Amino acid sequence: MALIDRHNKILKTVELLRTVSVQELKDRLDVSEVTIRKDLNFLGDQGLLLRTHGGARLSQDNSRMHTLNLRKRENPELKRFIARRAASLINEGDTVFLDAGTTCQILAEKLRDDERSLRIITNALPIMNILADCGSISLYTIGGSFRREAGSFIGPLSLANLIDYQIETGFVGTTGFSKNGIFSSQNIIESRLKKQVLASSKRRVILADSTKANVRAFSVFANPDDVDILITDSGCTCFHNLRKVGIEVLIAGEEENN
Repeated sequence: MALIDRHNKILKTVELLRTVSVQELKDRLDVSEVTIRKDLNFLGDQGLLLRTHGGARLSQDNSRMHTLNLRKRENPELKRFIARRAASLINEGDTVFLDAGTTCQILAEKLRDDERSLRIITNALPIMNILADCGSISLYTIGGSFRREAGSFIGPLSLANLIDYQIETGFVGTTGFSKNGIFSSQNIIESRLKKQVLASSKRRVILADSTKANVRAFSVFANPDDVDILITDSGCTCFHNLRKVGIEVLIAGEEENN
């Protein structure tokens, strides 16, 4: 079995079972215990899982996990304002990355309805479904290990495929952000993908409603130097601090979209 295939199978197993032993992976993949330990050490060093005595466990903060359906019902009006402001940054013919997340889904719906000619790259299954029948949009996916909680593909294959793209604007969601411009996610594997999206994008944009402000999640994926723009709503009280550390903050609100 090829190395990247084996790593993806390990990550998929950890994603499903949350905790797994070396012996169980050895039996599932039919390779030696030495090979499994080397794989786990490598994936652990990459932040893709957490090593335990005799195995590994999922690298995420379960206390902040919410299902995708639940998150769709959280602050829908604010997310619509943010998505509309984000759409105003996109020009005809642009190459855009849309991260997994409900605000990016709303942005995808907006771009579909606008019928602009775009190239859109995504790791999110819901966004693929939204844009699948849109003739004006060329849709690209990066593959990887499917994460049901987020409806997204992540892992080494996603990272490897993402490097091949030159992105004009990358739109990324976040679980939380601090007044000092530290952005975080509840899942280390997801964070690594977000970090690569930002690194591959000419313009780096975070979409986050004000309920994400002053929230600390499990894994940091961006510092102020990694982000150009934060689009949020008028409920964000720390935008002055964010501007001081070099992040342009765009406030999306009802008055801007009438």
